[in-house]
Formats: sequence, structure tokens, C-alpha cells
Amino acid sequence: MRILIDTHVFLWGIRDDDRVSRRVRELLPASDVWISVASLWEIIAKVQIGKLALPSPVARYLSEKLRENGVSVLALTFRHVLRLEQIPMHHRDPFDRILIAQSLEESIPLVTSDALFHRYPIDLIW
Repeated sequence: MRILIDTHVFLWGIRDDDRVSRRVRELLPASDVWISVASLWEIIAKVQIGKLALPSPVARYLSEKLRENGVSVLALTFRHVLRLEQIPMHHRDPFDRILIAQSLEESIPLVTSDALFHRYPIDLIW
């Protein structure tokens, strides 16, 4: 099963955080896991403004964790960006909105604990 994971799912998952649901813990190893390049951008932005600390430089850390966990990166395309125009503004976070657009355009379930995502017609997992 191909799945797209939200930024926090990636960060919590690589740290074995208890906030990851049991269902997701069981699903991740058996799935074709993808993360949006927008999520990686969000992580870098949070590190740069001091909202997130990582144990090593961000580029090295992300590269290692993606490789170690077998996570593929979903590129951001023009189609994804255009889809934003059709998405209601229930969620104001631009990183989350692009994940919603990618989920819709790619017909791929999105793994997130964000309750606002339930307002959109996407296949959610949590």
C-alpha cells in the first residue's frame, strides 16, 4: 500500500514517539511510504527558526533517516500546486494544504493525526 505521511508522522516515527498510533506503527513497515518534499522543506524551516532541534545538521539527518526508514520523497508538481485552488480554506497552513493537494492528485492515503484534515475528501489514516 502506498501512503503519504505528514511531517509530524515522520518526525515521531523516526524517534519511536508514543504519539504514533498503534495502527500506524503496524502499517508503516508494510507500506510503500512517501513524504512530500514540502514536509522536508517544513522541517528545514522549523530548524532554521529554532522551533525544531535535530541531533545533527538537517541535511545529513534527513538523508540518513529517509534512507534508514525506506521513505521515498514525493516531488511537488505544477498539478499539485494548481489543485490548491480547488481546496477549501479549512486549513490555513500552507504545508498541510499542499499535502492535501498531493493526496488528492496522487490518489494516495494521507497518514496524519491532524483533525482538520478530516474536513477534506481524502483517504486518511490514523
